Amino acid sequence: MNSDTFESIKPWLNFIHPTLMWGVLAVTVYAAYLGWQHRRTRLAEGDEKKALIKGKFGTRHHRLGSAILAFMVLGTLGGMASTYINNGKLFLGPHLLTGLSMTGLIAVSASLVPFMQKGNNAARYTHITLNTILVGLFGWQAVTGVQIVQKILEKF
Repeated sequence: MNSDTFESIKPWLNFIHPTLMWGVLAVTVYAAYLGWQHRRTRLAEGDEKKALIKGKFGTRHHRLGSAILAFMVLGTLGGMASTYINNGKLFLGPHLLTGLSMTGLIAVSASLVPFMQKGNNAARYTHITLNTILVGLFGWQAVTGVQIVQKILEKF
């Protein structure tokens, strides 16, 4: 790839991160639903439990959570890389710091899975709490991200 080609695509790098992260936010809300259904399955009894087991909510929640973890880490790094490529620096502000905090939160949340699989309720409640905070922060990040995109579009 020559430098002219790179310069022509460079401005479009700004839109990969927000597009990816909006998708991750939507999938995160769906993963929360699957987690809630898995919890219902674990706590149900009798015919209700038999019906819920067919949904395989736990397996789907776990797989989707793994993908969310990967895409959030890659999205965070990609957003930082894009900002640096286009501006020669990172802007130390609430959006960056909250995004980095969210990446840490999701890593800690995912690290609790082996403990939850062994029935540790403290790990389970910590996982739920961290992910609830994460979704709230994600919503706020979506709003501030749109504000950043609007500033970028004003430069065009």
